[in-house]
Amino acid sequence: MPKVITLLIVLVLLAVPAYALDGNEILAQVDKNLAPDSYEMYRKLINVEPDGRKKEFVLFTVKKGRDKIAGLFISPASDKGRTTLRLGENMWFYIPNVGKPIRITSLQSVVGGVFNNSDILQLDYTEEYNVTRVEDQDKEHLLHLKAKTKTVAYDQLRMWVDKEKALPTRIECLTEASMLIKTIYFKDMKDFGGGVVRPAVVETDSPLYKGYRSYMIFAKIEAREIPDEAFTLNFMSRLESLR
Repeated sequence: MPKVITLLIVLVLLAVPAYALDGNEILAQVDKNLAPDSYEMYRKLINVEPDGRKKEFVLFTVKKGRDKIAGLFISPASDKGRTTLRLGENMWFYIPNVGKPIRITSLQSVVGGVFNNSDILQLDYTEEYNVTRVEDQDKEHLLHLKAKTKTVAYDQLRMWVDKEKALPTRIECLTEASMLIKTIYFKDMKDFGGGVVRPAVVETDSPLYKGYRSYMIFAKIEAREIPDEAFTLNFMSRLESLR
C-alpha cells in the first residue's frame, strides 16, 4: 500500500505544471535586475507627436519596496515642483498652486503622450501580475502575465525576457479581451553602477495613438535608503528636499 501511495504522489507532482513557479521566479529576477529594492532615479520623459513636435519632462523619482514610489517634476518650468505619489493601487498628483493632493487613476497621464500614470509610477511586476504561462523562444522567455486585480492598468502582459540578462526586451500590454493597448520596448543597455545593468531607454507606441511615441531615458539609478515619510501625502510638497 505505501508503494501505491508513493506512486500516486509522484504522478500528482509530475502533473503539476512547472511553469507557474519558474515563470514567477523569472519575473522576480526581472524586477530585481531593473532596479534596487530602494533607490533614487533621474530620467527624462519625451512625448513625440505625429508632426514631430516634442515635449520633454525631467523627473526625480524615489522608490521603496514593491509598491511605494514618488516623483518630482524638475522641468519644464511650468511643471516644476509638481509631485506624484503611488501607494499600491492608489495615486495622487500634487500641484503647488492647488496646495492639496488630487487623486488620479492609472490610465490617466499627468504628462500626456502614450505613457500613462501606471507606466510613469511603475511598481514591481510581481506586485501586480502572476505568470500563467512561459514559452521558450530561443534566446528569450515569453512570459504570459495576468493581473492580480481588476484595478491594474493592463489585464494581461506578454513579456519577452532575455534569458542571459534576465531583463525585458519588449512588453505587449493587453485588455481582458486581448486587445493590444501599447507595446513597450527596452533599449540601450547601460551600466548604472552598483550592480545595476539595465536598458537606459524605454520606448512605447500604441495602435490607439497612431503616430505618437513616448520615451523614457534613464540618466541615474542608484540604491538609496528612503525614509517611509517620503511616501505620505503630507510629504508631497517637500519631495524636493530629498534631492
